Amino acid sequence: MLPSRYVKHSPAPKESVSVQVLVLGDIGRSPRMQYHALSVARHGGRVDIIGYHESPPHPDLLSNPRVKIYPLAPPPSLLKSKSIPFVISGPLKVLWQIWTLFQALGYQTPPARWLLVQNPPSIPTLAIALLISILRNTHLMIDWHNYGWTILAGTKGRDHPFVKISKAYECALGQAAPTANITVTHAMKKQLEREPYNVTAPILTLHDRPASIFQPLKSVPDRRDFLEKLPETRDFASNIIAGQTRLIVSSTSWTPDEDFSLLLEALVTYARDDAVRPIIAIITGRGPQKAFYEERIQELEKAGKLPNVRILTAWLTMEDYAKLLSCADLGICLHMSSSGVDLPMKVVDMFGSGLPVAAYSGYESFSELVKDGVNGCGFEKAEELAVILKRLFSDEGSAELQVLRRGAIKESDLRWDEEWDRVLGRVFGVIN
Repeated sequence: MLPSRYVKHSPAPKESVSVQVLVLGDIGRSPRMQYHALSVARHGGRVDIIGYHESPPHPDLLSNPRVKIYPLAPPPSLLKSKSIPFVISGPLKVLWQIWTLFQALGYQTPPARWLLVQNPPSIPTLAIALLISILRNTHLMIDWHNYGWTILAGTKGRDHPFVKISKAYECALGQAAPTANITVTHAMKKQLEREPYNVTAPILTLHDRPASIFQPLKSVPDRRDFLEKLPETRDFASNIIAGQTRLIVSSTSWTPDEDFSLLLEALVTYARDDAVRPIIAIITGRGPQKAFYEERIQELEKAGKLPNVRILTAWLTMEDYAKLLSCADLGICLHMSSSGVDLPMKVVDMFGSGLPVAAYSGYESFSELVKDGVNGCGFEKAEELAVILKRLFSDEGSAELQVLRRGAIKESDLRWDEEWDRVLGRVFGVIN
C-alpha cells in the first residue's frame, strides 16, 4: 500500500476503478502490460490500452468487455526509412509520437483514475504522460522494464549526444512524474533510489510471472499430438518424443541486445562432435536482424557446418508458442541486459511451461530469476553454451536435465495473478 501522502482519494469501489495502460510499442508483444490490464479487469475495473496494434493481443483482452484497445497511428513509412539520417528521422518520429499520444490520451480515451506507463521507451512517453496526469488529475505509475538511454547507448554509444540527453531526460522525469513506480527486479529498485535517478516516489518490485496460458504438458499423447500438427516439428515428432532428437526453443526480437551469433556458434561447435544427438532449434519472433541471421544460417548449412542440427524460424500464435515451450527439451535465452538490472520475460514464460533454460548470465539481476543448477544454466560465451548442450543432451546428462525440469516446474507454481494481487491489488483499489 502506498503512503497516505501519495494517495489523493480514498480507495474507489471496484466498479469505478479505471486504468489507462500506455505502451509506446506493439501491444501484442508487450505481455507484462497486457497482464496488468487483465488483472485490473479480472477484479471488475475498466481498462483502456493505448499502443500500436501490430500483432494479435492476448485473446482474453479481445473478449473482455471491460477492456478497450485504442490503437496508435504508426509513424509514416518515410520516417522508418534508413535513407534518412537518424539526426533527422529521430526528432521527426518523436514529434509524430507526441501528437498521436496527446490525441489518444487527451481526447480519444475517457479520463481514468490511473495511468500506467511502460518504460522504455521514455521519449516522449513520460513527458506526455506527466502532462496528461496533471490535466486530468490522474495518478501516474511508471512500470520500469529497463532504461531507454541504456538501450539507445547499445547502438549509438554512451558518449553520443542523444544518449546523454536521453539519460538526463529519463532521470528528470523519473524524479518528477510518478505517483508510484514498479520495477521488474529488486536490483532495479535499488538503482532507481540512487544517483543519478534519485527517485523519491514509492517503488514496488513486481517480478514477472507466467500467465495461465503457459502450463507444463504432462501427457505424452498431448505432446505428440501438438508436435505432429505443428509444421516446423511434424517431420521430427516421433524422434523428439523418443528422445533421439532434442528440441530447443528460443524467442527473440532480433535486435542487437540479443546476440544471436552466440547460439549459432554454439550449435556449430556442438555439431562438430559426431556422437551428439541431433537438435531441432526453433527460433520465434520478429525483428530488424531476422533476415541477416537467416542468411547466416543458410550459409552455415551450405558449408556443411551444421550436421545433425536444423534451425527453423517461426512466427506463432501465443497459444502455439505456449504449447511449443511445454514440448521442448531446453529453452535458450540470449537476452543481454543493457542496464544490468532487467530480466527477460521469455524465461518466465519458459518456466511457466515447465521448461528449463540455458540463459546468458552476464548481468547483475540474473540470479533473481535463474538459479544455476536448479532450474537452468548460465553462460556468457558460445563455448560455454556448447558445453551445456553436449552435457545435458548426453546419456549421462539426462538425469541433470530432469533435475532442471523439476526446478522449472516448481518455478511455474508462482503465477502472475497471485503476484499482482499481492503487490498492486490494494494500490489500484481493486482489492480491499
